[in-house]
Amino acid sequence: MNHEIQYKTPKTLLNKGTGYLNGYSHSLNPYTGCTYGCSYCYVRQMPVSLFRTEEWGTWVDVKQKAAAILRKELEKATSIGPVSIFMSSSTDPYQPIEHKEQVTRALLEVMVETPPDFLFVQTRSPLVRRDIDLLLRLEDKVRVSMTVETDREDIRKKFTPSAPPISARFKTLQLLREAGIPVQATIAPVLPSSTSFPEILRGLVDRVCIDDYFMGDGSGGKRTRRLGIYSLYEELQLEDWYDPAAYHRVYDGLRSVFSEDELFLSQKGFEP
Repeated sequence: MNHEIQYKTPKTLLNKGTGYLNGYSHSLNPYTGCTYGCSYCYVRQMPVSLFRTEEWGTWVDVKQKAAAILRKELEKATSIGPVSIFMSSSTDPYQPIEHKEQVTRALLEVMVETPPDFLFVQTRSPLVRRDIDLLLRLEDKVRVSMTVETDREDIRKKFTPSAPPISARFKTLQLLREAGIPVQATIAPVLPSSTSFPEILRGLVDRVCIDDYFMGDGSGGKRTRRLGIYSLYEELQLEDWYDPAAYHRVYDGLRSVFSEDELFLSQKGFEP
C-alpha cells in the first residue's frame, strides 16, 4: 500500500496535556497521522483526521527540524516547572516511516540532554528496541508501554492488518526488560484473546494496563461506535467481546497471576 508522505515544519511540538492526559504537563507527537491505520483507532474521529480528505492510515506528515524545536521548548518548559511528556497521543512514534526518518530518535537524543521529569513512550512497534541505548540513559525517568491488544495473531490480522505481529511485540518487551528499561504491557483495546494470555504476560512484565473502547476513547465508547467496528465482531461471531464488561474476562485472568498493584485500569495505567 502506498502512503502519502508530506514534510512539514511545525511551529511547536510540545502540547499541553489535557483530558485523558491531564496527568502530564505535555504530549509530544513526532508525526501527524499513522500508517498502522488500526480499525478501531479513535483518532479517526478527531480533528487531525477529520480535516483531511485522505483516509486515516494512508498518510503521514513528518515533522521537520523537530529536534531543534523540541530543544528550545524543553529548555523553556523545564525552567518553569516539572515536565512530564506522553509520546505519543495520536500517532505511533515508531511507525514504519521512523526507520528512515528517525524523528523519534532525534527527539530522544534531545531528552537525554535535557531530561524531562518523566517520559512515557506509547507504541505497538518492535522498532522501539533500536533506541534501547537512549532509553537506558533516561534511567527511571522513562516507561515504555507496548500495546498488545491480544495474544492471538488471527485476531490481530483481522483488526489491525498493518500493525506488527504480536510475537515481535512480546519479544521486544522481553528485550527492553532484560536491558533494564521500565516497561508495561498495555491491552488496549481488549480484543478477543486466549486464556493463556495472562501467563504469557507474566513472563514478560511486572505491570499491565487494560483499557477498552468504553473506558478509553474519551466518549464512553461513542467515538468507536461511529467507526462501525461492531460489525467486525459480528462477522467473527465474537459479539460478546464487544461489551463494557468484556474486559473482566482478561482482567480476572490477570489477577490470578499478577498482584493488584501490578494491574492498572484505563487512565491510571498511563499516568506518570
